[in-house]
Amino acid sequence: MRASYTLSMPSVTALDVHWNGRPGSVASALLESGEHRALIDPGPGSTVETLREGLKARGLAVSDLDAILLTHIHLDHAGATGTLLQENPRMTVYVHENGAHHMADPSKLLASAERLWGGELRRIFGDTLPVPAENLRILQGGETLRLGTRELNVVYTPGHAVHHVSYFDDVEGLAFVGDTTGIRVENGPYIMPATPPPDIDLGLWDASLDAILARHPARLFLTHFGIAENPSEHIVVFRERLHRWFKIASEIMRSDSGDSAGLKSFLSAIRAEAEQYLAPVAFEQYAVSAAPNLSFLGLARHFRKRAQGR
Repeated sequence: MRASYTLSMPSVTALDVHWNGRPGSVASALLESGEHRALIDPGPGSTVETLREGLKARGLAVSDLDAILLTHIHLDHAGATGTLLQENPRMTVYVHENGAHHMADPSKLLASAERLWGGELRRIFGDTLPVPAENLRILQGGETLRLGTRELNVVYTPGHAVHHVSYFDDVEGLAFVGDTTGIRVENGPYIMPATPPPDIDLGLWDASLDAILARHPARLFLTHFGIAENPSEHIVVFRERLHRWFKIASEIMRSDSGDSAGLKSFLSAIRAEAEQYLAPVAFEQYAVSAAPNLSFLGLARHFRKRAQGR
């Protein structure tokens, strides 16, 4: 089983946690700097054992980690955090202020996720345990974090979620952008948006994309999945597709289609688009990470909020 692959810079390793048994679905970034070791987005609770295997392949264990940095608190990115803290209670957890209370008490987060995933929630995401408040370090954006000899600059990047931040290593030229620039497996030919409810806001999202471009990163690290080259071109393509998806969803909403008919029309349209670039089996790989059915719900909610002037 592939548990990791090393990028060209030896201080950053993408640990493939094989979410839902699929390689190339979730990459947790292992940052090694001097004697300091940190993870960016450890993944869901269901993949903790695979994460341990990835660390072991690097000669490490959870007990060797000093910090966890969260781009945002969605379960596929952050769900393993509380479990890892039980194993290593000295770790610091960095999280945006809008998500911190959900890490300390995940009950509302889990209730919201259960409405979307139903009885499949625990199978897909595993356990999501609370993070002790004393381990949390609250971010607003604008901070510079010093992790060993490495500095990471924090930028608030909402749009996908109100609790989303991105981390910039200006020395390496690498930006850890979570879901802000979409899903693209190992710099492949297609970039897929992920737009789940409840926080989708295209105005904020455009501003976040501009903020990423303003820092001129050389490469993007995507949690789903790995390194994307040529950030300027990537973001142009992603932004256009994100707005096209919203246009498709908006036209469906204006047609007053029923929920199931509207969802079917949306899924048919985006599958047809994606399969211009991807084989059907590759589309399913993307769909595991992006959950296109939830993307329709998020875009539909955004459409309704705009219609109501909110």
